Amino acid sequence: MLTEFFYELRRGGLKCSVTEYLTLLEALDARVAYGSLDQFYYLSRATLVKDETQFDRFDRIFGEYFKGIENAAGELFEDIPEDWLKRMAELELSEEQKAQVEAMGGWEALMEALKKRLEEQTERHEGGSKWIGTAGTSPFGAYGYNPEGIRIGQDGSRNRSAVKVWDKREFANLDDSREIGTRNIKMALRRLRRFAREGAADELDLDHTIDSTARNAGLLDIQWRPERHNAVKILLFFDVGGSMDPHVRVCEELFSAARMEFKHLEYFYFHNFLYEGVWKDNRRRRTEKISTFDVLHKYPSDYKVILVGDATMSPYEIAYPGGSVEHWNEEAGAVWLQRLLEVYPKTIWLNPEPEKHWSYTPSIQMTRELMGDHMFPMTLEGLDRATSYLTR
Repeated sequence: MLTEFFYELRRGGLKCSVTEYLTLLEALDARVAYGSLDQFYYLSRATLVKDETQFDRFDRIFGEYFKGIENAAGELFEDIPEDWLKRMAELELSEEQKAQVEAMGGWEALMEALKKRLEEQTERHEGGSKWIGTAGTSPFGAYGYNPEGIRIGQDGSRNRSAVKVWDKREFANLDDSREIGTRNIKMALRRLRRFAREGAADELDLDHTIDSTARNAGLLDIQWRPERHNAVKILLFFDVGGSMDPHVRVCEELFSAARMEFKHLEYFYFHNFLYEGVWKDNRRRRTEKISTFDVLHKYPSDYKVILVGDATMSPYEIAYPGGSVEHWNEEAGAVWLQRLLEVYPKTIWLNPEPEKHWSYTPSIQMTRELMGDHMFPMTLEGLDRATSYLTR
């Protein structure tokens, strides 16, 4: 079983050696990890992965290879997993029942009601329509339904209707080495090329060498020139986590293609909408944030900006201070996007959601309007339209 897992990692592009595999077996024999899939995950990652940038790829292969093994272990020991019991309490409503559940009536009313519930509630609650709990129609809690709520204690999104998320969430960095499907994206991005020769003269200029030698009575006179590079400068901003999880693959393909096409490329991550801080590493996004003001002042206005995100969120996240699902933002997201547009006149928004669905999502319509209608679908046809606008 573990031998096949080793080969699966190799097939997935991880350069695990036989020595590292034998080290893993020795550690298992010494019971460094025993009886726990989580322990085995950390042990195998520590022994088989040499570069932390490959952790996300290892996670995907590990998850696919060992999918379902925890449930099998639970049946073997006749122990029903706690997560399974919790999910049994999830509330499933028909469309008619969902229509009968009313929203609180606005951002201020929702936050005031949460403050009141926290003061009054003294015990765990399940079901119902008022208290913070599970499987109910209250706007506060987990695994229930409400058209406008604050998600507390739930693993992942279900209805995409939460206006704020209480739980800490971790996101994975995009894998810029993904090659599958990137060729067509690279072809589309090549419309942005503008070549120039700059920097150190370290490339042989054959034509001028021949001409200079001839003019020098046959005495060899070698001429050098700077290497020819794509001079276009790009700032890439990627939305990660939450509703963007289903779009990770196409974002990785775009990221990989852009890294290969543009010498002057800088990238940053954000969640849902642009606020006062962005980051370069999702594992350190809470401790190593970069001020958006610093980005706007560091990179000149000749950069072209591409924001990538589904723009699917609560409208409060765009229009209200404090509307972010993860932190208290002093200024609304719309204010920060406007500042970006004032610095970089050539800015577009690429949306991986199908264009035919945009009119049904208020936050997409708001973002599209703020962008001056410069939002394009993340398809090859959409990329053609986007690059045409950027090169005007």
